[in-house]
Amino acid sequence: MNQNLDTAQDPTAMTPGQGLARGVSRLLASLGWVTVEELVPTRGLRVDVMALGRKGEIWVVECKSSRADFMSDSKWQGYLEWCDRFFWAVDSDFPVELLPDDTGLIIADAYDAEIIRTGPETRLAPARRKAMVHTFATHAARRLQGLRDPGGRSTF
Repeated sequence: MNQNLDTAQDPTAMTPGQGLARGVSRLLASLGWVTVEELVPTRGLRVDVMALGRKGEIWVVECKSSRADFMSDSKWQGYLEWCDRFFWAVDSDFPVELLPDDTGLIIADAYDAEIIRTGPETRLAPARRKAMVHTFATHAARRLQGLRDPGGRSTF
């Protein structure tokens, strides 16, 4: 069976970060948003979850499974220019006092999540928004094609 399908159906086969991303995606779907995981907005950056709202809003959620995971992330501020709002997603045991107060906060597990704090909104410029919506759509379409035809030529 395809490894992606194994992981999607069995939360014990996921890494802690993948579990957080799944819980975040479930929450956002319940709010009418669509998400993709592991999206590259530009060379050198890979966001854990990018979400697209009904009015074209773009959120980035960075999932941190431990203190060490957070402390080793030196690129997170580079994500800010690719979204309208930025959030951290952590589990209930994470020391949230480490996270910057001026960012969003989501507490999650592999099954669900809750928005605790919404960070400030910094609206993307129209040209950047158009490019990000295109990137989002392309990534989602390639991901779907890869699931439907794992032996095909689709690349991520």
